[in-house]
Amino acid sequence: MNTDILSLAQPGQIELEISNPTQHAAQQRTQNLVYQKEKWQAYLNQLTLDSVISWLQEEVETVISVSSQASLLSSWTLVHGTAITLNQKRLILIPSEAIDRGELRVPQEWIDIPNWAGDYYFAITVSPDDNRIQIWGYTTHLQLKEEGEYDNYHRYYVLNADQIFDDVSAFWVAQELCPQETTRAVIPSLPQLSMEQAENLLQRLSTSKTPEPRLAIPFNTWGALLSHDGWRQRLYERRQGLPEQRSILQWLESGVSQLAQQLGWRQLDWQSEFAGARGSTSPSVPTAFCRPITIQNHSYELQVMPIGNPAERVWRFQLQPTVIGEMIPAGFTLRLLSEDLQPFENNEASTSTPTESLYIDVAMAENEGIIWETEPQAEGYEREILRF
Repeated sequence: MNTDILSLAQPGQIELEISNPTQHAAQQRTQNLVYQKEKWQAYLNQLTLDSVISWLQEEVETVISVSSQASLLSSWTLVHGTAITLNQKRLILIPSEAIDRGELRVPQEWIDIPNWAGDYYFAITVSPDDNRIQIWGYTTHLQLKEEGEYDNYHRYYVLNADQIFDDVSAFWVAQELCPQETTRAVIPSLPQLSMEQAENLLQRLSTSKTPEPRLAIPFNTWGALLSHDGWRQRLYERRQGLPEQRSILQWLESGVSQLAQQLGWRQLDWQSEFAGARGSTSPSVPTAFCRPITIQNHSYELQVMPIGNPAERVWRFQLQPTVIGEMIPAGFTLRLLSEDLQPFENNEASTSTPTESLYIDVAMAENEGIIWETEPQAEGYEREILRF
């Protein structure tokens, strides 16, 4: 991918050229989406993300974090905009095809969903036909909440162009001079949905009769559904007509699904005895599934394997270092939650001293969904529902 800086269209504003390979890659990544409007929205966001990331990699010497491709598509088909993390700050990229740069319009989801909100919001004009992207201003979450006008009909926060910072180069200066700047307003918490409520919403919003689900139900309900990464992903999959992507039993029969592979899941086939905690031994298993995760800059592997016959529905979740000989430090926790984020008996395991692995054995009901999490949190962590 090659994105070249063309010029400063106005002092402090950045104009980038979109290369042909970048356009082609964006088309390839979004071409299988079902609805034309969602496909175009995802395409614009993909062009913007790839171009901005390429530019940032030349501008700053720091790690830039972004969600997986599967996660990005599940967001772009529902809400316009993209989040990236830079120097522990969350930046929201808001692309628009509008020629008139009179205002910045930010979807409410990026402001009022606590785990979606950002620190800074960048106004970006995308011109696919001209192969150009212009970053023409930025603002903060705090300013959008305190000074932005709320468009109740379309659910956007709106700032006029003269209200936002139009010198993008000043952003870097501000990071150096005021790294502790207050950027976020207080965000009220959203209601927690029951599994029955969530399933009813997923059924209602998954059909073509609901062309724009973000406006079909009250915002607090929509925000609560969307804030749950697993339910957001399921809504996306259903709207795209995809079968269940995280069914462990289906993985046993036909292999790990394509979307799950994008998250790093793969199948292990081996016959071995593995040591349990305090020297106990578990029976050998013919199949396991694993995915890599990173915690505090160290590589780990999350494994999911049946204990005995998979039909008996007893499964082990195990966390262990990727590098042989390394240990999990004291103070780590592996935790399982129900699909609606409720704890249950014996749902977590913690280390009090360095150990080779952490594991939890759990008996599953038919079609039960389980969510895993760790403390400290894995880098780029998003909740996913594994179905058993």
